[in-house]
Amino acid sequence: MKLNKKNIVLTGASSGIGFELAKKFATEKCNLALLNRRVNVIEKLALELSNYDSKIIAVKCDVTNKDEVIRAFAEVKRNFGNIDIAVLNSGVSSLITAEGFNSNAVKYIFDVNVIGMIYCVETLLPDFIKNRSGMIVGVSSLADGRGFPKSGVYCASKAAVSIFLESIRVELKNYNVKVLTVKPGFVRTPMTAKNNFAMPFLMDADRAASIILSGIKKEKRIIQFPFPIAIGAKLLKLLPNPIFEIIASRI
Repeated sequence: MKLNKKNIVLTGASSGIGFELAKKFATEKCNLALLNRRVNVIEKLALELSNYDSKIIAVKCDVTNKDEVIRAFAEVKRNFGNIDIAVLNSGVSSLITAEGFNSNAVKYIFDVNVIGMIYCVETLLPDFIKNRSGMIVGVSSLADGRGFPKSGVYCASKAAVSIFLESIRVELKNYNVKVLTVKPGFVRTPMTAKNNFAMPFLMDADRAASIILSGIKKEKRIIQFPFPIAIGAKLLKLLPNPIFEIIASRI
Protein backbone atom coordinates (compact mmCIF):
# COMPACT_ATOMS: atom_id res chain seq x y z
CA MET A 1 0.00 0.00 0.00
CA LYS A 2 1.30 3.43 -0.94
CA LEU A 3 0.90 6.20 1.65
CA ASN A 4 1.20 9.04 -0.85
CA LYS A 5 -1.75 11.44 -0.38
CA LYS A 6 -3.29 9.29 2.36
CA ASN A 7 -4.85 11.17 5.28
CA ILE A 8 -3.24 9.83 8.44
CA VAL A 9 -3.93 10.49 12.13
CA LEU A 10 -1.20 9.71 14.66
CA THR A 11 -1.87 9.87 18.41
CA GLY A 12 0.89 10.03 20.99
CA ALA A 13 3.15 11.88 18.58
CA SER A 14 5.14 13.92 21.09
CA SER A 15 7.86 11.38 21.96
CA GLY A 16 9.21 7.87 21.53
CA ILE A 17 7.81 5.71 18.76
CA GLY A 18 5.13 8.25 17.84
CA PHE A 19 7.71 11.02 17.41
CA GLU A 20 9.83 8.85 15.11
CA LEU A 21 6.79 7.61 13.19
CA ALA A 22 5.78 11.20 12.49
CA LYS A 23 9.13 11.81 10.83
CA LYS A 24 8.79 8.61 8.77
CA PHE A 25 5.28 9.50 7.62
CA ALA A 26 6.39 12.98 6.60
CA THR A 27 8.71 11.48 3.99
CA GLU A 28 5.79 9.58 2.43
CA LYS A 29 4.07 12.71 1.01
CA CYS A 30 0.91 12.06 3.01
CA ASN A 31 -1.41 14.40 4.92
CA LEU A 32 -0.54 13.91 8.58
CA ALA A 33 -2.39 15.01 11.71
CA LEU A 34 -0.32 14.87 14.89
CA LEU A 35 -2.49 14.45 18.00
CA ASN A 36 -1.22 14.88 21.53
CA ARG A 37 -2.20 16.64 24.74
CA ARG A 38 1.15 18.50 24.71
CA VAL A 39 0.23 20.64 21.73
CA ASN A 40 3.33 22.85 21.97
CA VAL A 41 5.56 19.81 21.36
CA ILE A 42 3.68 18.60 18.28
CA GLU A 43 3.39 22.14 16.89
CA LYS A 44 7.18 22.34 17.03
CA LEU A 45 7.46 18.92 15.38
CA ALA A 46 5.00 19.91 12.64
CA LEU A 47 7.10 23.00 11.95
CA GLU A 48 10.29 20.93 11.76
CA LEU A 49 8.65 18.62 9.22
CA SER A 50 7.22 21.42 7.09
CA ASN A 51 10.01 21.08 4.52
CA TYR A 52 8.63 17.74 3.37
CA ASP A 53 6.00 17.51 0.64
CA SER A 54 3.32 16.63 3.18
CA LYS A 55 0.54 18.64 4.78
CA ILE A 56 1.09 18.36 8.54
CA ILE A 57 -1.16 19.75 11.24
CA ALA A 58 -0.95 19.62 15.04
CA VAL A 59 -4.14 19.09 17.02
CA LYS A 60 -4.44 19.11 20.80
CA CYS A 61 -6.03 15.90 22.01
CA ASP A 62 -6.11 14.17 25.37
CA VAL A 63 -7.33 10.68 24.45
CA THR A 64 -8.80 10.18 27.93
CA ASN A 65 -11.31 12.96 27.22
CA LYS A 66 -14.03 11.70 24.87
CA ASP A 67 -15.28 15.16 23.91
CA GLU A 68 -11.74 16.26 23.09
CA VAL A 69 -11.23 13.16 20.91
CA ILE A 70 -14.43 13.94 19.00
CA ARG A 71 -13.39 17.57 18.50
CA ALA A 72 -9.86 16.62 17.42
CA PHE A 73 -11.02 14.10 14.81
CA ALA A 74 -13.59 16.60 13.53
CA GLU A 75 -10.82 19.17 13.09
CA VAL A 76 -8.74 16.64 11.15
CA LYS A 77 -11.67 15.99 8.82
CA ARG A 78 -12.21 19.72 8.32
CA ASN A 79 -8.59 19.98 7.18
CA PHE A 80 -8.26 16.74 5.20
CA GLY A 81 -11.83 15.86 4.21
CA ASN A 82 -11.59 12.32 5.55
CA ILE A 83 -9.31 9.95 7.47
CA ASP A 84 -7.72 6.95 5.74
CA ILE A 85 -5.43 5.59 8.45
CA ALA A 86 -5.45 6.08 12.23
CA VAL A 87 -2.34 5.06 14.15
CA LEU A 88 -3.44 4.86 17.78
CA ASN A 89 -0.16 5.03 19.62
CA SER A 90 -0.90 6.87 22.88
CA GLY A 91 0.31 4.85 25.85
CA VAL A 92 1.71 5.10 29.36
CA SER A 93 3.33 2.71 31.80
CA SER A 94 4.28 2.62 35.44
CA LEU A 95 5.73 0.02 37.76
CA ILE A 96 3.12 -0.68 40.42
CA THR A 97 4.09 -2.93 43.32
CA ALA A 98 1.80 -4.78 45.70
CA GLU A 99 3.15 -2.68 48.56
CA GLY A 100 2.50 0.59 46.75
CA PHE A 101 -0.66 -0.42 44.91
CA ASN A 102 -2.66 2.61 43.86
CA SER A 103 -5.99 2.39 42.05
CA ASN A 104 -5.63 5.94 40.71
CA ALA A 105 -2.43 4.93 38.90
CA VAL A 106 -4.18 1.82 37.59
CA LYS A 107 -7.12 3.85 36.32
CA TYR A 108 -4.85 6.31 34.53
CA ILE A 109 -2.99 3.53 32.68
CA PHE A 110 -6.25 1.95 31.55
CA ASP A 111 -7.76 5.33 30.65
CA VAL A 112 -4.86 6.11 28.30
CA ASN A 113 -3.97 2.68 26.95
CA VAL A 114 -7.44 1.15 26.60
CA ILE A 115 -10.28 3.65 26.95
CA GLY A 116 -8.39 6.29 24.95
CA MET A 117 -8.03 3.87 22.06
CA ILE A 118 -11.70 2.90 22.33
CA TYR A 119 -12.75 6.58 22.17
CA CYS A 120 -10.72 6.97 18.97
CA VAL A 121 -12.13 3.80 17.41
CA GLU A 122 -15.68 4.83 18.31
CA THR A 123 -15.14 8.15 16.55
CA LEU A 124 -13.63 6.52 13.45
CA LEU A 125 -16.03 3.64 12.87
CA PRO A 126 -19.11 5.42 11.48
CA ASP A 127 -17.13 6.88 8.55
CA PHE A 128 -15.02 3.78 8.01
CA ILE A 129 -18.07 1.51 7.91
CA LYS A 130 -20.07 3.90 5.72
CA ASN A 131 -17.19 4.30 3.24
CA ARG A 132 -16.20 0.63 3.47
CA SER A 133 -12.55 1.60 3.76
CA GLY A 134 -9.99 2.64 6.32
CA MET A 135 -7.23 1.27 8.52
CA ILE A 136 -6.85 1.20 12.30
CA VAL A 137 -3.33 0.60 13.60
CA GLY A 138 -3.36 -0.03 17.34
CA VAL A 139 -0.16 -0.14 19.38
CA SER A 140 -0.16 -2.92 21.95
CA SER A 141 2.91 -4.75 23.30
CA LEU A 142 4.63 -8.13 23.46
CA ALA A 143 3.94 -7.86 27.19
CA ASP A 144 0.27 -8.66 26.50
CA GLY A 145 0.57 -12.41 27.13
CA ARG A 146 1.60 -12.73 30.77
CA GLY A 147 1.37 -10.80 34.02
CA PHE A 148 4.90 -9.81 34.91
CA PRO A 149 5.61 -8.73 38.50
CA LYS A 150 5.28 -4.97 39.08
CA SER A 151 4.13 -4.55 35.45
CA GLY A 152 0.84 -6.40 35.82
CA VAL A 153 -1.34 -3.35 35.22
CA TYR A 154 0.54 -2.39 32.06
CA CYS A 155 0.45 -6.01 30.84
CA ALA A 156 -3.28 -6.23 31.55
CA SER A 157 -3.97 -3.00 29.67
CA LYS A 158 -2.06 -4.24 26.63
CA ALA A 159 -3.80 -7.62 26.80
CA ALA A 160 -7.09 -5.74 26.66
CA VAL A 161 -5.87 -3.75 23.65
CA SER A 162 -4.74 -6.86 21.77
CA ILE A 163 -7.98 -8.74 22.39
CA PHE A 164 -10.08 -5.71 21.47
CA LEU A 165 -8.21 -5.20 18.19
CA GLU A 166 -8.44 -8.90 17.38
CA SER A 167 -12.20 -8.81 17.87
CA ILE A 168 -12.90 -5.76 15.72
CA ARG A 169 -10.50 -7.05 13.04
CA VAL A 170 -12.86 -9.97 12.47
CA GLU A 171 -15.98 -7.79 12.43
CA LEU A 172 -14.61 -5.01 10.26
CA LYS A 173 -13.28 -7.34 7.59
CA ASN A 174 -16.83 -7.39 6.19
CA TYR A 175 -16.58 -3.62 5.65
CA ASN A 176 -13.12 -3.69 4.06
CA VAL A 177 -11.70 -1.93 7.14
CA LYS A 178 -8.28 -3.26 8.10
CA VAL A 179 -7.10 -3.56 11.70
CA LEU A 180 -3.39 -3.94 12.47
CA THR A 181 -1.92 -4.72 15.89
CA VAL A 182 1.57 -3.48 16.69
CA LYS A 183 3.44 -5.40 19.40
CA PRO A 184 6.86 -3.91 20.19
CA GLY A 185 9.31 -5.40 22.62
CA PHE A 186 11.62 -3.08 24.55
CA VAL A 187 12.11 0.23 22.72
CA ARG A 188 14.33 3.05 23.96
CA THR A 189 11.80 5.77 24.84
CA PRO A 190 11.14 8.11 27.79
CA MET A 191 8.67 5.47 29.03
CA THR A 192 11.21 2.63 29.17
CA ALA A 193 13.88 4.97 30.56
CA LYS A 194 12.09 4.64 33.92
CA ASN A 195 12.55 0.85 34.02
CA ASN A 196 15.03 -0.40 36.59
CA PHE A 197 15.40 -3.91 35.16
CA ALA A 198 17.24 -5.52 32.26
CA MET A 199 15.59 -4.99 28.88
CA PRO A 200 16.95 -7.55 26.40
CA PHE A 201 17.20 -6.60 22.72
CA LEU A 202 16.45 -2.96 23.54
CA MET A 203 15.77 -1.19 20.23
CA ASP A 204 16.05 2.45 19.20
CA ALA A 205 12.72 4.19 18.51
CA ASP A 206 13.85 5.10 14.99
CA ARG A 207 14.35 1.42 14.11
CA ALA A 208 11.00 0.51 15.70
CA ALA A 209 9.26 3.19 13.65
CA SER A 210 10.82 1.84 10.44
CA ILE A 211 9.51 -1.66 11.20
CA ILE A 212 6.02 -0.32 11.95
CA LEU A 213 5.96 1.78 8.78
CA SER A 214 6.98 -1.24 6.70
CA GLY A 215 4.29 -3.35 8.36
CA ILE A 216 1.63 -0.73 7.64
CA LYS A 217 2.62 -0.63 3.97
CA LYS A 218 2.39 -4.44 3.83
CA GLU A 219 -0.92 -4.34 5.74
CA LYS A 220 0.33 -6.96 8.21
CA ARG A 221 -2.27 -8.00 10.76
CA ILE A 222 0.35 -8.34 13.49
CA ILE A 223 3.53 -6.27 13.50
CA GLN A 224 5.72 -7.70 16.26
CA PHE A 225 9.42 -7.18 16.98
CA PRO A 226 12.20 -7.86 17.73
CA PHE A 227 12.06 -11.48 16.58
CA PRO A 228 13.78 -13.08 19.64
CA ILE A 229 11.42 -11.34 22.07
CA ALA A 230 8.39 -12.21 19.92
CA ILE A 231 9.37 -15.89 20.03
CA GLY A 232 10.11 -15.69 23.74
CA ALA A 233 6.70 -14.13 24.41
CA LYS A 234 4.98 -16.96 22.53
CA LEU A 235 6.91 -19.57 24.52
CA LEU A 236 6.08 -17.89 27.83
CA LYS A 237 2.36 -18.05 27.00
CA LEU A 238 2.69 -21.82 26.56
CA LEU A 239 4.39 -22.41 29.91
CA PRO A 240 2.35 -23.99 32.72
CA ASN A 241 1.52 -21.41 35.37
CA PRO A 242 3.77 -22.87 38.12
CA ILE A 243 6.81 -22.77 35.83
CA PHE A 244 6.05 -19.24 34.67
CA GLU A 245 5.69 -18.09 38.27
CA ILE A 246 9.12 -19.49 39.14
CA ILE A 247 10.70 -17.70 36.16
CA ALA A 248 8.82 -14.47 36.81
CA SER A 249 9.82 -14.40 40.48
CA ARG A 250 13.48 -14.68 39.49
CA ILE A 251 13.14 -11.91 36.90
